[in-house]
Amino acid sequence: MNDTTIAFIGGGHMARSLIGGLIAQGRDPATIHVAEPVPSLREALAVDFGVAVFEDGADAVAGASTWVFATKPQVLRAVCEALATQAQAKQPLVVSIAAGITAAQLERWLGGGIAVVRTMPNTPALLGAGVTGLFASERVDTQGRDFAEALLAAAGKTVWIDDEAQMDAVTAVSGSGPAYVFLLAEAMVDAGIGEGLPRDAARTLTLQTVLGAARMLTESDVDAAELRRRVTSPNGTTQAAIETFEAGGLRALVADAIDAARVRGAELSAANE
Repeated sequence: MNDTTIAFIGGGHMARSLIGGLIAQGRDPATIHVAEPVPSLREALAVDFGVAVFEDGADAVAGASTWVFATKPQVLRAVCEALATQAQAKQPLVVSIAAGITAAQLERWLGGGIAVVRTMPNTPALLGAGVTGLFASERVDTQGRDFAEALLAAAGKTVWIDDEAQMDAVTAVSGSGPAYVFLLAEAMVDAGIGEGLPRDAARTLTLQTVLGAARMLTESDVDAAELRRRVTSPNGTTQAAIETFEAGGLRALVADAIDAARVRGAELSAANE
């Protein structure tokens, strides 16, 4: 992996996270090209990581065997079509981290016949603690899959999806998922304040509880339901809270929210046709 050049088209937060992870894994910064139109961001990439930076995507992809599209979804078609001639000549492995853009759309915009890996990382990737769903088109070989997985592993864990239609569910569960946790934390802080706690105390108690609970979920072999049962004493304070959540329809509300996110993801994909 380290002897090939990777070109990033877009140098925003997620691209920076992946670049930082790759360099931490030992990749030579000279083998990383980044196209970023904003001068200040371009300069910061060069200073912070020592990578080769370019204003134009056509210059960045020259000589690169892997292209990582990290632009906003609404501009991705124009970006791809501008690079289609080079894509046809080079036949790169294409990795996309743009939400709502299918592998077929990317392949078509690049002129057809291109190996595409569609991915959906989430924002904890900025801390190296994310999770990414990946889908490979039929043109991606084993080497390409391994390369894409190693690339995204720089941002956290990876999960392969065999049916691209399920990528909208990936987006709904993990892509948007951090916001759900943030909303719960926000509500807990507000509730603590409502019960008379000072804001700083409510915030610290909430955030450390979320962090500790997440570690228990990820660092043990016990599933969420069992962990919940273990801390819910009969007729105790936790049971009173859990029963209130259940009576309020929390499970159905979560299911409806995730389904709404999935549907919206499918709508965004259709809008790009």
